Amino acid sequence: MAIRKVARMGHPVLREKARELSKEEILSDWFENLLGDMIETMEEYGGIGLAAPQVHEAVSVAIIDYQDDHPRYAEQTSTSGELHSLALSVFVNAKITVLDPTEQGFWEGCLSVPEIRGLVYRPRKIRVDYLDIEGEAQSLIAEGFLATVFQHELDHLDGTLFLDRVRFSPGKSPISFMAEYSKYHVPEEDSEIGELKE
Repeated sequence: MAIRKVARMGHPVLREKARELSKEEILSDWFENLLGDMIETMEEYGGIGLAAPQVHEAVSVAIIDYQDDHPRYAEQTSTSGELHSLALSVFVNAKITVLDPTEQGFWEGCLSVPEIRGLVYRPRKIRVDYLDIEGEAQSLIAEGFLATVFQHELDHLDGTLFLDRVRFSPGKSPISFMAEYSKYHVPEEDSEIGELKE
């Protein structure tokens, strides 16, 4: 396994639509090696998610590892079974269905867009249909912050960056460099706006 160079904004691979994988490909040594590299790369860069295009592979694969003991995002499952937090998991050929279009805002960051944060509003509850590492069909429901994490990562598979989803309006600063973000925009404890740092 190896730590790969992360593609940065401006590289064409980040704008390609990722190719879906067959079950045969999912069960291959190539796929196992790709996953190992993605996991090592995500850990090295300190991310909570990574999509294959970010390591220069335009295939429909993403990994997510979001576990946080912050009281606002503590690992929990709601009474209706939706996930709020997730141990390291792999998602192949994933598709999103919006279950609750009510929007929630988070300051998002991305390993492919270093040192920049952007305020993005996304649906608060989704279903994700995908293939697992055995090529078997799976489904899960995510809400809150984790729903945003999924939407951010799976956007990469369609060639979309979080900056594409930032809304601009006069007098607002929905995009910020990290130093200015830390000084002027860090969400307060009671704020309706949180932070996603991929």
